[in-house]
Amino acid sequence: MKRAIILVEQRDGQIRKVTYEAIAAAKLLSTEIEITCLLISENESADQINSLIGHGADRIGIVSSSNSQVENCAAILEELFASVEPDWIILGHTGIGRDIAPRLAVQLQLGLVSDCIQIEKAENDQPVFTRPIYAGKAFEKVRILDEKGIITIRPNNFSPVEFANNQVVVEKYEISQALSSVKFLKGQINGGTVDLSEARVIISGGRGVKSESGFGVLYQLANTVGGAVGASRGACDAAYCDYSLQIGQTGKVVTPDLYIACGISGAIQHLAGMSNSKCIVAINKDPDAAIFQVADYGIVGDLFEVVPLLTTALSQS
Repeated sequence: MKRAIILVEQRDGQIRKVTYEAIAAAKLLSTEIEITCLLISENESADQINSLIGHGADRIGIVSSSNSQVENCAAILEELFASVEPDWIILGHTGIGRDIAPRLAVQLQLGLVSDCIQIEKAENDQPVFTRPIYAGKAFEKVRILDEKGIITIRPNNFSPVEFANNQVVVEKYEISQALSSVKFLKGQINGGTVDLSEARVIISGGRGVKSESGFGVLYQLANTVGGAVGASRGACDAAYCDYSLQIGQTGKVVTPDLYIACGISGAIQHLAGMSNSKCIVAINKDPDAAIFQVADYGIVGDLFEVVPLLTTALSQS
């Protein structure tokens, strides 16, 4: 039987959705696989444990620590690798996962496939991974030849599944090495209450928003649909919003169910960060804007007229 370790990512005591997506991805790696979820927490809750069980965890390993900084997560995973002996380590392709994965790959001498968006089976039950390259303009299929490795998965590409397992083992792990004394004190999510990388709906603004106050209509629509607000690099460079909202080749890469581009021309650098969205709606006064070439639906008009109408209509639905 194959084994996999998944790092449980948390924010404000809540398990991030990418963790459940990682469990779903693990089940695609082999027909028989035992999944261990590593939960680093000083005050783990019954809700957290039950949620992991309900999404398919076979074992839950708890490390009692209030410090889940990247350095400590990497050190804990490295130590557990020797005792659990997993075939796979699976992380979200998030800020944490992108930092930990290459460290572990070097320390453990394992192959690494980053930013995985699909897992298929080849002959002999070996997984084949699909990942975007060249800023999303092409895709490659790769295998790890020694049948063990580390993968990071792009959020919103693997659907979490509910899975009832009445024989889950919950155990405490003791870590022998000293952990880093650096601690995370406070974080902030810009663009609303929803993380851009996990948002199912993103309302994004470009230079056409014209000002910082112009983003107000986008926030209103995002709050109405439970989405997040993003931006093009042009809007960030113009100081209309913070760079943490930037989507594109030099910003965040997102794959929401719905991406509404407001006043965005469609430069190739921006398309690299959002062109794999499941449905793209473009709102722009210029009928020749490049964004319409990748959009599923286009609205030629003033965003300051169209977006409030959408907000009103959706709030009444």
